[in-house]
Amino acid sequence: MKTKGSVTMTISPFLAALGSEGPPADRAKDMALYGWLIGSWEMDSVHYLDDGAIQKWDGECHFGWVLEGRAIQDVWIRPKRPAPSTMYGTTLRIFDPGIDGWHIIWNDPLNQDRSRQIGRAEGKDIVQLGNDSRGLQTRWRFTEITATSFHWIGEERSSESDPWQITYEHLARRTKP
Repeated sequence: MKTKGSVTMTISPFLAALGSEGPPADRAKDMALYGWLIGSWEMDSVHYLDDGAIQKWDGECHFGWVLEGRAIQDVWIRPKRPAPSTMYGTTLRIFDPGIDGWHIIWNDPLNQDRSRQIGRAEGKDIVQLGNDSRGLQTRWRFTEITATSFHWIGEERSSESDPWQITYEHLARRTKP
């Protein structure tokens, strides 16, 4: 049980079983690609619409170790709470030594948006490639990575011969380690 102000909070048995303090020692090196994200972030989000219009929001995202530290899970929320959500989803990232990459599973039940990707380092960036629930190819990139900020770029295309189109950008700043 934790006390926050005058409110007593109880962590459910489910959340206690899900969460972890960190990766197991034998996986720590492999988990580093996304491990730097652990903590809380605020973000400025931009959505580029097909008609050329631009939507802007603020938002928040939170990353944590799960499944005995064998995976990283996050929650992305837009706009910041307590405003009504336009996006409220989660990603599960699991390292697979067999492919020397990460299986990425995103789901936003609010918008019925899903994506499966493979994530790997590309130079100083992290690039995730896959497909979404509409059948589009997706490329999501973490760029300009520092200890306190990152730039996330979401792109999509219909086929290999089409150019990538930027659909979302998130400029994130760390709020808590």
